Amino acid sequence: MESEYFYNTNVVWKDGRKGDLNVDQFPAIEVATPAEFLKGVPNTWSPEHLFVASANVCLMTTFLAIAENSKLEFESYRCEGKGKMERVEKRFMFTEIELSPNIVVTQEKDIERAERIIEKAEEHCLISNSMKTKIILKPKFELKK
Repeated sequence: MESEYFYNTNVVWKDGRKGDLNVDQFPAIEVATPAEFLKGVPNTWSPEHLFVASANVCLMTTFLAIAENSKLEFESYRCEGKGKMERVEKRFMFTEIELSPNIVVTQEKDIERAERIIEKAEEHCLISNSMKTKIILKPKFELKK
């Protein structure tokens, strides 16, 4: 495994406060200023959404890798991410991201293992480790009925 990687993105302005985010061979994502800001665009991905989504997706992919290596059998994984942005010293910033994964396991004995794995995933998530934002983990575990 290499010790460094590079991830490139391209943004092209379209009109108003909108643009396209793309990378060769990836589908483009329309991005814009969020609706809460002056001339913001509703129902369009914003840097703020993508920031929270990055932490959320990284938690999932890290969980999946650790669960696979640990041979944890589970039925489903879903996670709600909520980012809190507020004005701090005259600037907006994300002060916390709350991640609430819901993991459904097939056997009761796996609930405790899933809990350890999600905590380990949060600890090793490279995106949240790269952020100054506080990450709050609020997992829920269910047994498949």
